[in-house]
Amino acid sequence: MPVTAGSPLPEIPASEAAAPGRRLPGSGFWAVAFAFLVVMAVATLPSPLYGLYRTRDHLSVLTITVTFAIFAASTIAVLLWDSSITGRIGRRDTMLASVATMMVAVGTAITYLVELRLRADPKASVVRARTIGTSVTIGALGVGPLIARCLAQWVARPLTVPYLVFVGLGVIALAGLWAAPETGGLAPPPATGNQLAGPRRGAGLPVPAAAGTLAAFSANGLFAGLSGLFLVTTLHRPSHALAGAALFLVFAAGVASQLATTRVSASRVLALGTVSMLAGLVLLVVSVRVSTASLALFLIAGALIGAGSGAAFKGTSGIVLEASPPQSRVAMTSALLIALYAGLSVPVIGVGIALDLGASAPNTVLGFAILVGLGVVGSGRAMLRRRP
Repeated sequence: MPVTAGSPLPEIPASEAAAPGRRLPGSGFWAVAFAFLVVMAVATLPSPLYGLYRTRDHLSVLTITVTFAIFAASTIAVLLWDSSITGRIGRRDTMLASVATMMVAVGTAITYLVELRLRADPKASVVRARTIGTSVTIGALGVGPLIARCLAQWVARPLTVPYLVFVGLGVIALAGLWAAPETGGLAPPPATGNQLAGPRRGAGLPVPAAAGTLAAFSANGLFAGLSGLFLVTTLHRPSHALAGAALFLVFAAGVASQLATTRVSASRVLALGTVSMLAGLVLLVVSVRVSTASLALFLIAGALIGAGSGAAFKGTSGIVLEASPPQSRVAMTSALLIALYAGLSVPVIGVGIALDLGASAPNTVLGFAILVGLGVVGSGRAMLRRRP
């Protein structure tokens, strides 16, 4: 969760700051970052394995689509409860629970990273922590499919080994989190007297921000939902490892665009991301409709889409969080992640339904690309108008 220059810094109790031999709070930063990466990667780990489940269990496209929809809905449901969970048990224990269940890395993680950075050095800039947090959010989504696809290519039990690998990584993450300090997030004492009980509600996430995030990651979801199909049927490349690498390229480009725009204003990052996504969508449509299919053009389209969505997410979150009061930022980050997961899920579900109804893959890409492009342009313009 980004903390801007005008935001109050978390206070460090004097006893904690002065205690000799006490471990520096910032020492838990990389343990939290690693745990965040592991759990975010698990969120997308099953996606490239659905085709194997379909073949093994003779499932229809519609059944796989419904299964994916249930998985996405459960992820979003946990994000909706994120602020309440954090308020009851604290940030570290929320992360411990999320890693232990291997379900979803919640909005708490980015807040936790920034607070660890500030507690280690209250005068330090939080840009690095914010960049790492948002980069892990995007990059880890590509790590899961890459590992799953590569293991599916080269191991004897592709539907078992990927999960065992992440269980092992989860054990390491739990050990690191157990040693990390708590930074806050516990609920305040019960209200007394004339004070009103219950949590204070912050401002809701602006509609253009939610729509922009959803549209941006719908482009990623569109590529993810059809990349495996096109690699096999159009490009005649059935390699699981190549399919995983193609998805990883999309999300890695998103990380690269965030790291490359560290010194660029949020509004300009959003504008650059919008242009990159539109270019990527055009190339994606062309790559699947030309008479001679081109793997290079297909991958370039994916990279532009990934870079654009990463930049758009960074720009949108920057604009929103700069204008949000500190007490609302956990809820705002969770809301942005809900829009992100919805964006990743909607095209996959829509593509599954369209193909099940007999639509051709190229026409499906064209239709979704037009909708996503309109959403990206409309929400981007609305967000830039909100920018002071």
